[in-house]
Amino acid sequence: MTYDVVVIGLGGMGSAAAYRLAQRGKRVLGLEKFTPAHAHGSSHGGSRITRQAYFEDLAYVPLLLRAHEMWDQIEHDSGEKIFHRVGGLIVGTPDSGAITGSRASVEQFGLTHELLDATHLRRRFPALRPHADEIGLYEPGAGFVVPETSVKAHLALATRAGADLRFEEPVTHWEPGKVTTPRGTYEAEHVVVCPGPWAPELLAELRIPFEIERQVQFYFTPAEDLSGYPIYIWDRANGFYGFPLHDGAVKVAFHHGGEICTPETIDRTVHAHEVEAVAAATRAVMPGLAGTFQRGATCMYTNTADRHFVIAREHGVTVACGFSGHGFKFVPVVGEILADLAIDGATRHPIALFDPARLRGGT
Repeated sequence: MTYDVVVIGLGGMGSAAAYRLAQRGKRVLGLEKFTPAHAHGSSHGGSRITRQAYFEDLAYVPLLLRAHEMWDQIEHDSGEKIFHRVGGLIVGTPDSGAITGSRASVEQFGLTHELLDATHLRRRFPALRPHADEIGLYEPGAGFVVPETSVKAHLALATRAGADLRFEEPVTHWEPGKVTTPRGTYEAEHVVVCPGPWAPELLAELRIPFEIERQVQFYFTPAEDLSGYPIYIWDRANGFYGFPLHDGAVKVAFHHGGEICTPETIDRTVHAHEVEAVAAATRAVMPGLAGTFQRGATCMYTNTADRHFVIAREHGVTVACGFSGHGFKFVPVVGEILADLAIDGATRHPIALFDPARLRGGT
């Protein structure tokens, strides 16, 4: 059977792309190597931070404004609770990159926020022990999304819109207009590739040196009441990020610094020394956080050299990858962008930062 679009990979980005394409009346085939909302890649773990005070680059903020609108719409259309607006807190010295970058974004885009000195931080959030020279930028509209619920909601909406979604059917070969799996060959006017950590394998022709990084997510029963707390990011040496109590645990993790791996070689065991390392990092600034260790889970970052995304239409296909550990908050708007690129060849959204040419020396 011939389709308008074949979407390879139905994780966070691929599920959203399949939905948006089917919603626009396209005949969509979605192919996934694993079962729906699996835990083998990067779209699992129970929570992902979302915020609009974005220190990574001001170019991301317009996309986040749209993404937050779309999270609300996805919740309405699916009937699922995905976005938990618990607020967000970034802590660092006034000249730290996270603080200066976040202040630039909230000021340029007029985002609601508060600046809190160390005394006010301790008063507002008694579980925190910031240094005297640290400040916090609090964003009430921030929070976290549940990745598994997001994937399932997008898949359900895609199916409702007419998409043909097939699981446990890995892609063995693709080229513009044609995709092959162990079950057959499918033809399409266009192909969208959302490979996650399989990007080096599926997108070798892009000539981009992706790096796959093992990350560990740690879940604790806290030693004090952390209900009502926001998500948080500590920008300091040995800094970490984390979440309030959700599904009976608080989750905390380091951002980057993990072992380089592949999807086939990743160590899925969470080791005692890793648990102790993250617990030790939290003790000085959130002593009640890492009370009793519950469990750990591994996932993978697909990093680019500059930690910015790759989203483009080139060589006859549309690709979305290299999200470098900060992509999930963009899922709904990336789905919209991929549908734009696949159908129209262009998008109104600002994506110049994500041009893969930058990673090939402009060639």
